[in-house]
Amino acid sequence: MEIRFQNSPAETSRMDTESLRRQFLVQQLMQDDQLKLVYSHFDRVIVGGVKPVKDKIPLQNEAELKAGYFLERRELGIINVGGSGVVEADGISYPANKLDCIYLGKGTGEVVFSSKDSGDPAVFYLLSSPAHQTYPNTRYTKEQTSPVQTGDAFTANKRTIYKYIHDKGIQSAQLVMGLTILEQGSVWNTMPAHTHTRRMEAYFYFDIPQDHRVFHLMGEPAETRHLVVNNHEAIISPPWSIHSGCGTANYAFIWGMAGENYTYTDMDAVDIATLR
Repeated sequence: MEIRFQNSPAETSRMDTESLRRQFLVQQLMQDDQLKLVYSHFDRVIVGGVKPVKDKIPLQNEAELKAGYFLERRELGIINVGGSGVVEADGISYPANKLDCIYLGKGTGEVVFSSKDSGDPAVFYLLSSPAHQTYPNTRYTKEQTSPVQTGDAFTANKRTIYKYIHDKGIQSAQLVMGLTILEQGSVWNTMPAHTHTRRMEAYFYFDIPQDHRVFHLMGEPAETRHLVVNNHEAIISPPWSIHSGCGTANYAFIWGMAGENYTYTDMDAVDIATLR
């Protein structure tokens, strides 16, 4: 498990492109029959990916956690962005089709990931945060999320938002998680931008067409930076940073948050005219 420490706004403003990518971009997240984890000291979240092709892949414990097992003091959100798969948690199997979400609460012991068809493997994105309370393991399909359509083709941000783990959906200790799908011809996400210093956020981009990219915007509103993101790559977004992006074609992304405030709508809006 890779460890990444926090970066301040002042420190980040002096970074070149390679430094920004090294600190905030997570690459090669989905590798055949491997589990990859990145531990961020922003609210101590863990971003992960697992793509089981031929083998069943366990969620192994990490020495850095100083725990008896991975979810001894943590909770975990899982969203599948690939073929049909299965998440086994303490002997119970949860089917996971594309865009299904599985939540595993604090105290869940053995966790194993597998695919139903090695020719069309599941691609599981993972986001874990510390948990102070146990909530039940739960499976949600995207149809259960009461999808919300928002944005406009005129501003190139017409999209559908699916909220899975939040105060009116799957219950959790502090994890909030969902995804957004942009319609054809729309390329902007989360614009107008916002910040929320009470919690960090992580983005995982998927369904980016081959040979296309997303320009992810980050940084303080008056001193923005950008990162060029490929398919199945993630962004660690600090609490003080905006998190927005524009693609060369439409795409989708999973958003997840953890920190002081559990309320999805808690955000500090940034006027587009003030961005620099």
